[in-house]
Amino acid sequence: MAEEIKSLEGLEGLDAVAGDIGATPEAMAEPREPVRDALGRSYATGRRKDAVARVWIKPGSGKVVVNGKPINVYFARPVLQMILKQPFTVSGTEDQFDVMATVKGGGLSGQAGAVKHGVSRALQLYDPSLRGSLKAAGFLTRDSRVVERKKYGRRKARRSFQFSKR
Repeated sequence: MAEEIKSLEGLEGLDAVAGDIGATPEAMAEPREPVRDALGRSYATGRRKDAVARVWIKPGSGKVVVNGKPINVYFARPVLQMILKQPFTVSGTEDQFDVMATVKGGGLSGQAGAVKHGVSRALQLYDPSLRGSLKAAGFLTRDSRVVERKKYGRRKARRSFQFSKR
């Protein structure tokens, strides 16, 4: 068992052992380091529904390429383009990063959400100071909602067959 201290004089050396008692956990944690590869890019994986996106970001003019196509060709609907650009607007870094993404699985809506999740994670890896704004907006959390499976004895996941009294 640890030594018992029975007087106040013995408490002086305890500060060095216990650390700063009044400090918050954020202040005690060391600051995050940027994670970049040899080419100055940050990589992250984003997921949404059945879609998985691999995303690389690097400083540039704001060009977004998804599966080898520009954003306005791959995601033709303006709503999907807006979803993909949300992390840049929240963090205040519009037209500062080039995005190269490959995405597989799911439909267009799930793929747009997956790229958004990947861009958010890559941004906070590139510049850890952006983490607070991205986390507050909820972009770093994976949206875990997926399609419910079809049940036996039913037409769909919850829809029953029409009831007939006779």
